[in-house]
Amino acid sequence: MRVGVDYYPEQWDRAFWESDAEAMARTGVKFVRMGESAWYELEPEESMYEMEWLTKAIHAFSKRRIGTVLCIPTDNPPLWMYEKHPEIAGTGADGREVLCINSPDYRDYAKRLAKALVHVFSGNTSVVAWQVGRNTTVSECTCEACCGKFRQWLIEKYGSLEKINKISGAKFSRISQISPIRSKKGLWNEPTLRLDWYRFCSSCSVELVHDITTMIRYENPNAIVTASTSSEEISPDYRKLYKVLDVAAYNNYPPVALSENVHSNAFELDLMRGIKGGNFWAMEQLSGSREENGVLTPAPKKGMIMGYGMQAMVRGADLVFHYRWRSPVRGGDVSSQGILGHGSIPNSRFKEFSELCRSAEKLRFLENTQIAPQAAIIYSPESAAAFGVEPQGEGMSYINHLKEFHRALTGLGANVDVILPHSDLSAYKLVIAPSLYVNNKKTVENLYNYTVNGGTVVLTAGCGVKDECNNFIAETLPTVYKELIGAEVVEYNPIGRENVKIRDFAGNEFACGKWCDILHTVSARAYAMYSGGDYDGLPSVTMNRYFKGVAYYVGTICENDFYRDFMSNLLMQTGIPRLEGLDDGVEVITRTESRGDYICFFNSSEKNVSVPLPKPMFSVISERELSVLELTPFKMEIVRK
Repeated sequence: MRVGVDYYPEQWDRAFWESDAEAMARTGVKFVRMGESAWYELEPEESMYEMEWLTKAIHAFSKRRIGTVLCIPTDNPPLWMYEKHPEIAGTGADGREVLCINSPDYRDYAKRLAKALVHVFSGNTSVVAWQVGRNTTVSECTCEACCGKFRQWLIEKYGSLEKINKISGAKFSRISQISPIRSKKGLWNEPTLRLDWYRFCSSCSVELVHDITTMIRYENPNAIVTASTSSEEISPDYRKLYKVLDVAAYNNYPPVALSENVHSNAFELDLMRGIKGGNFWAMEQLSGSREENGVLTPAPKKGMIMGYGMQAMVRGADLVFHYRWRSPVRGGDVSSQGILGHGSIPNSRFKEFSELCRSAEKLRFLENTQIAPQAAIIYSPESAAAFGVEPQGEGMSYINHLKEFHRALTGLGANVDVILPHSDLSAYKLVIAPSLYVNNKKTVENLYNYTVNGGTVVLTAGCGVKDECNNFIAETLPTVYKELIGAEVVEYNPIGRENVKIRDFAGNEFACGKWCDILHTVSARAYAMYSGGDYDGLPSVTMNRYFKGVAYYVGTICENDFYRDFMSNLLMQTGIPRLEGLDDGVEVITRTESRGDYICFFNSSEKNVSVPLPKPMFSVISERELSVLELTPFKMEIVRK
């Protein structure tokens, strides 16, 4: 487990480099990440590359045995490029100016910069890895060049305008009439094309990363390459993005202001680990207040820098870069707080960060352990995008629905993988597949085969609704999954803020809302029924035995206490170990090695909690044997089982 920082040598006098490197080495920093915003400093004029300053900066850190992850700053073209090629300044879906990553001139400049950087630094052993850009998102430039490329993409996919009209239900007489810009006027409402627009924009972002990666590996075949993403409702197709990259990476900004519906980033961390089935890197980690939408966010509360850093590590981030070492004094990100303030005097953030560096050294033994979940949650980028295109009931959120299941499982001590739809399911005893809205034949086959062979699967409202073209499937819901769940949805009601209750087989009542499926059972049995109101006595949650396995269906959106109770029952039925009686907000993950297990308890809440242990265990954090874990807010304890 290693700690790094994001560093911007181009923003500081060179005298700072040596003193900063010395201070980092004393603190326990092992790596720096450089270059993400330095395109102008690296190429102040076209084809005039200046690398000497970066060479000296890297050397200042390598002398202290601090390695460098070097970024190709594709997100920040210099102004001379915009002046020479105005088309590089595109227009986003919201009308604001954005970088057009599809501009041929921009692509050419980006690849030439990558080639120049790798040519100079490929032999530098202090450069341990390369990062393409800073934050790979779904780029939605709507300039005429991007619209033209999108139209060509559609023709290549469907073959003709006639077929586009037939599949989408549109009435275009010319291909030039297809334009995402029109959606702002309410004229472009075809869900097929709106989902295809997401697919196209995602593919453009992925294509850019892969183009730069190819250039890096052409110069240095052994280079370790990554690209970072952030937590967003609509993200690139992770499977395609990371297919040719060596490690998944993530900009980790857990919430500072917590509430009943806002939790830590445990779900996102498990998703990053699930993308490539192994450890990942956190390229930016919460360190201070930062600017969002023109205002400053609150600073991290006491314990968050330490706690969230350790949370990332135990969930699979074996390299965590904190953003950033110094608070800037000029530039576009001037309001963001670094670990050090403007006066360079050690403050509470620095002291807590220093403690994290020391604790990370204690956690090095975890590098020889594994996370081996027996439960998994399926995350579908296309279903997330489709929900973004067509929000369902009031207050519904695709990602929050998944998080409720995840929160329940981690609160019961279960290890959880968050995986992509085509992943191998054979290692799991329990698979949760919420709201698989856009149908995919391989995903359907995957879930059926898994259940036939003895797996337990949970499907929910919103599964099997649309075909791959984002058109409704003309069958009774949940269409392709009816046989699996042994029931069908005779009608549904997006009830929004209205509250309903359900009662399970044991007589427990739970509050629900947002959505109600009215189910007719065929071979399934009712696990829970609606209690009171128009749907009183009708099934709301069902259970169906299917060959060697079991399929559950949850037809409504419930409060957290239902998911916790439901998951507790399923863990017991599937034989997955569970911990009962943990306070809300306590997250547990177990890491395993040949000599035994290490159980990691993290308090993600703002209250003090106590966790009684079944027997005294040795804490590697407190370095003593404990019978009860006293967890202050955002504290981590790791005990040897």
